[in-house]
Amino acid sequence: MAGANKNVSLSGLYADLNKHGANGDYDRALKVCNRLLHEFPDEEKAFQCKLVCLIQTSKFQEAIQALGKSQKFSGEFAFEKAYCQYRLNQPKEALDTIDSAGSLDQKLKELKAQVLYRLEDYEACFDVYRDLIKTNADDFEDERETNLAAVVANLSIEGTKRDLPTLRESTYELLYNSACRLLGTGQVLEAEKKLKQSEKMCRESLEEEGSTEEDIEDELSIVKVQLAFCLHKMGREKEAQVIYNRALKQKPDDIALVAITSNNLAVLNREGNLFDSKKRLKSATVDGLEHKLTQRQRRAIAVNQCLLAALTGQAEQCAAMCDKVAKQYASTKEELVLVRATALARDGKVADAGKLLNDESKQAPKRRLELQLAAVQMHLAEGDTKAACDILKNMGDSTFSPGIVSALVTLYLASSDRKSASTVLKDAVEWYRKNKTGSQSSLSMLWRKAADFHLRGGEPQVAARSLEELLKINPSDMKTLAQLVIAYAQFDPKKAQELSKKLPPVGELAQDTDIDALETSSWVMGTKVMKKVTAKVEASPMTGENLLRKKRRKRPGKLPKNYIAGATPDPERWLPRYERSGYKKKKDRRVKEQLKGSQGTAYGASEQFDMSARVPVAKSSPQTPATPDQGPRSYQKKQTKKKKGKGGKW
Repeated sequence: MAGANKNVSLSGLYADLNKHGANGDYDRALKVCNRLLHEFPDEEKAFQCKLVCLIQTSKFQEAIQALGKSQKFSGEFAFEKAYCQYRLNQPKEALDTIDSAGSLDQKLKELKAQVLYRLEDYEACFDVYRDLIKTNADDFEDERETNLAAVVANLSIEGTKRDLPTLRESTYELLYNSACRLLGTGQVLEAEKKLKQSEKMCRESLEEEGSTEEDIEDELSIVKVQLAFCLHKMGREKEAQVIYNRALKQKPDDIALVAITSNNLAVLNREGNLFDSKKRLKSATVDGLEHKLTQRQRRAIAVNQCLLAALTGQAEQCAAMCDKVAKQYASTKEELVLVRATALARDGKVADAGKLLNDESKQAPKRRLELQLAAVQMHLAEGDTKAACDILKNMGDSTFSPGIVSALVTLYLASSDRKSASTVLKDAVEWYRKNKTGSQSSLSMLWRKAADFHLRGGEPQVAARSLEELLKINPSDMKTLAQLVIAYAQFDPKKAQELSKKLPPVGELAQDTDIDALETSSWVMGTKVMKKVTAKVEASPMTGENLLRKKRRKRPGKLPKNYIAGATPDPERWLPRYERSGYKKKKDRRVKEQLKGSQGTAYGASEQFDMSARVPVAKSSPQTPATPDQGPRSYQKKQTKKKKGKGGKW
C-alpha cells in the first residue's frame, strides 16, 4: 500500500507539473519541483525541471547554486549550467563548462557559438557555425546563417586573411550584415545601397506580419543608425546628424544603440558644441554597456571621453583618464599620447607637449613618424619654426623622404635661410646616392628639384651631381643632358664640351618646327596683331571674280561739308571740345543771380547778416583756443517723435 501511494503521488505531482508548465506558470511549477525533490531526492527529471523553471524565471544564480549543492547531478546538466553562466555575463566560465562536458551535442554547440561571439573570438565562432550549418537542416537554418553573417562582418572589420564565404541576402537581417561586411572593407557606397534595401525589406515584412508602426520603427532604428554612419563616413554629416537625432527622439530601449548614436553625435560636434558632446558621452557610458558593446566600441568611446577632457581645458583630468584607459586598452597608448599632448598645448604648455611626443616616439617605433610630425605641427602652430626644423632634421632615415625634405626646404626658405635649405638638399642627394632606395619617380622629382634649386643658387657643382643621377635613370633625356651641359659650363668647360657632343644637331631639333607659327606667336607680337596675321595666313586664295567684286566696292571717303582744299587742318580736331584751347563754358541759364545768405533771406539783407565782413572787436581777456577732438566724432542720430497711432474711439 505504501509503494502504491508513493507511485500515485509521484504521477500526480508530475501531472500538476505538466499543467503548470503548459500554462507558463513557472513559479507554481517550481514549487511542485521542490515538493517532488523533497519526497523523491533521487528524481533526476524533477531536478532538471527545477533548473528549467529557475531559468524561465531568470533566477540564474539560484540555478547555479542548486547545481553546486547537488553533488549527484552536478556533472549531468552542463548545458543548463553554461547557459546560466552565459546569462550572468560570465562567458569565460561558460566556455570552461562547455569544454569540460566532453563530446558536444547540437544544443551545446549552439551555445558555444554564442559564447565565442560574446568573447569576440570570431575565428573559432566561424568554425562552429560553419559546422552547425553543414550538419543540421531544420527550421533554424535562417537564424544560424544570420549569426554566421554577423561573424563574417566582424572578421571583415578586423581584417582577417581567411577566405570568407558569400552568403544569401534573402532576409533583411542578412542584408544588414552584408552591409556591415562591406563597411569593414571600406566599400561605403555599396554598403549604403544594401542598408536601404534592408530597410525597405524590413518594413514590408513587418507590415505583412501586422506589426504596428511603433514596432516597425523600433526594429528599423538599428538599420537607420548604421545608414547614418555610412553617410557620416562619406562626409554627408548634416544628413547623418538628422538621422542620429531622429533615432534618439524615438527613445529606443536598446542602450547599446543609444550609446553608439550618442557617441557619433559627439564626434560630429567636434569643437563646436562641447556642452552637448559632454551630455552625449554621458549617455554613452551608462551601466550595463560593458556586456552590450564590443571591445572596439568601448575603446572608441573611452578615447573620445579623454579627447573631450582635453578640448574642455581639463589637462590634469585628461592625463588621469588617459592613464586609466591605457591600462584598460593597451592598444590605445600611442593614440592617447596625442590626446595628452593636445591637452598640454591647449593649456599653453607647447614645449611640454613637444617633449612628451618626442619621448613617446622613441618608445613606439611603429608610430614614431606620426608622433614626431604631430610635435612639428604643434611647434608650427605656435610659430616656432626653428623647433619644428630641429625635429624634422633628427628623424633618422625618415628625414630624407621626399615629403620631409620638401617641408624642410620650404620652412628654411620662409625663414630666409637659403644656406640651410641648400644643405638639406645636398644631404638628401648624397643619402640617396649611397642607399639607392625609394621609387624612381620620387627620386627623379627630388633630384630635379635639387638641381634647379642649386642652379638658381649659383652652385653648379652640386647641381651637376643631381643631374648625373637623373641621367643614370633616363639616359635618353635630352633636357637633363642640356641642363648638365649648362651646369658644367660654369666650372668645367671641357666636360661641358664633351657632353654637348651627345646633344642632337640643331637641324634635327628644328626639323618639326613650324616657322610661320613661331613668327605669328603671341610672344613676338600682341594678341590683336597676332589675330590679324593669323587671319591673313589662314585666308583662302581669292579668285578673279572675287577680286573684281572687291575693286567695285572701293569708294572714296566722304569729306566734311566745310572742307577747304589745301587748307591746314585744325591740329586739335581729335581732342574733345572741352580740352581745346578755344573752348568756353556756357553759362547755366537756370541760375540768374548769385544768392547769398541763409535760406529764406532776401538778396539785400544778406550783407546785413554776413558776419565775415565785419571787423573783429578785441576783448579785454584773452581766451585759450579749443583743441580739436582727437579722432572723428560719433554720429548721433536725431530722435524722431513717433506718430500716434489711430486709437479706438472713447
